[in-house]
Amino acid sequence: MLFDKGFLAMGNILFVSGVLLTIGLKPTVQFFTKPKNHKGSIAFGFGFFLVLIGWPALGMMVESYGFIMLFSGFWPTAAVYLQKSPSIGWIFHHPVVTSLITRFRGRRVPV
Repeated sequence: MLFDKGFLAMGNILFVSGVLLTIGLKPTVQFFTKPKNHKGSIAFGFGFFLVLIGWPALGMMVESYGFIMLFSGFWPTAAVYLQKSPSIGWIFHHPVVTSLITRFRGRRVPV
């Protein structure tokens, strides 16, 4: 079997548990219920439901969309962090990559 729904469901549970343990209960609930995150939260939850009922491939695609929608605001911050990293930062100093980073830098999330 290409995808085992038990492992996928466990991964989803561990992901949500990790977010919960990292930032706490109240901030986790606030994050998933923010109006700008509704589309991502619904997609992630529906994808999780699809995995549970036995449609793991479709569920993973829907979850991936929800994950991207939920965490798209963090990508610019992650890019700046990676650019300053001594081990792989040199990749992010390439002109093409630098132009992509500067395009999204205005939407950076404060950390």
